[in-house]
Amino acid sequence: MDIPVWFEITALVVLTAVLIGDLLLILKRPHIPTTRESSLWVAFYVTLALIFAGVLYFVGDAKTSLDFLTGWAMEYSLSIDNLFVFILIMTQFSVPRRYQQEALMVGIIIALVLRAIFIIIVGAAVEHLSPIFYVFGAFLLFTAIRQSLPEKHADDAQTENFIVRQIRRVIPISEEYDGPKVRTVVDGRKIWTPMLIVFVSLGVTDLMFAVDSIPAIFGITTDPFIVFTANLFALMGLRQLYFLLGNLLEKLKYLHYGVAFILAFIGVKLVLHAMHVNELPFINGGEPIDWAPDIDNWLSLGVIFGSMAVATVASLISSSRDKRASIER
Repeated sequence: MDIPVWFEITALVVLTAVLIGDLLLILKRPHIPTTRESSLWVAFYVTLALIFAGVLYFVGDAKTSLDFLTGWAMEYSLSIDNLFVFILIMTQFSVPRRYQQEALMVGIIIALVLRAIFIIIVGAAVEHLSPIFYVFGAFLLFTAIRQSLPEKHADDAQTENFIVRQIRRVIPISEEYDGPKVRTVVDGRKIWTPMLIVFVSLGVTDLMFAVDSIPAIFGITTDPFIVFTANLFALMGLRQLYFLLGNLLEKLKYLHYGVAFILAFIGVKLVLHAMHVNELPFINGGEPIDWAPDIDNWLSLGVIFGSMAVATVASLISSSRDKRASIER
């Protein structure tokens, strides 16, 4: 069922207003959020996403609501993995913790703009080239294997360093921060502060993750509105989640295996879907392959939650055992 255009426009206007309001709060009162504050904000955004899914049920139908919930759950799960790299960026550039909220928020807004462009490109490919699902499926399987390797985050950091070096070559940037400012005055001339690099780094790094996650969500739904809003809700609470999880991220050492399993599952799902609607003449004579199942989103939702739950519990158990072992020594 098609979602009414008036609802899409209204929803995007309201959600944009929420994002702007969130940013203004940070600009007005930069501070280090407490665990309680972060928990309340995360709960607010999760509740808002669930309410949005409920509204979609009535404005659209049950399938539309389920598509959003599944896409949001997957994007949210994959975005948690982003936090590891975000911590590396904050540490690498020695961003004062007081101003990390602003850096994260601006980085997320940059990421949303870049993701919107990427969604339009991928959506056009999906609409006009159904065999693209074979490519997406194979790419996600490759990404799942890479995600399971321990060097993955180190590789992302190296890519990050390359981007930073290129920026520094063409733009004069000061060595010190000037509060949250992006521009400052050094020796009588205006130049950029390291905060500019932090903003760009966070946005571009998130886009690198989107190269994995956006093809994956198109395996759940091909509706660009649902794809974008699922990404929007996944990123909206990411800043608060960063401060909420904090040191806990270091204990979640098996999280990347859960993310890898999700990507592998969606990759298989995309390949099976491509076979189910096959049009390639050199595969089954260009006819759909009847035995290839089209996996529904209820199973996908269960796999996403199950994978993250298993990875989290296994990580916490392992961390607890390591802690006990160190005490006994």
